[in-house]
Amino acid sequence: MIVVNAILTTTPENIAAAQEAIGVMEQASRAEAGCDDYTFSVELNNPGVMRITEKWHSIEALHEHMATPHMAEFQKAIGANPPTAMEVSFYEAKEIQPF
Repeated sequence: MIVVNAILTTTPENIAAAQEAIGVMEQASRAEAGCDDYTFSVELNNPGVMRITEKWHSIEALHEHMATPHMAEFQKAIGANPPTAMEVSFYEAKEIQPF
């Protein structure tokens, strides 16, 4: 499994301006073959920080996702209200049962 963890620092106003694009991105990404999860969230104690958590079956599925039309539209929407900082980390992981 490939896990993506992104942290975007911006403003609550920029997040609100991109909210429609965020909703479209979540739905379209979750419908892709190879996607197990695709979720945006805003930190409760810092409403200018948005997190994106993704889980993919494989690196190939993630590469295909990056080439989709909804990714291009999302990038355009974020580019109209760019974050002041962005950190993206990629992990290869294996799910475990802790108990």
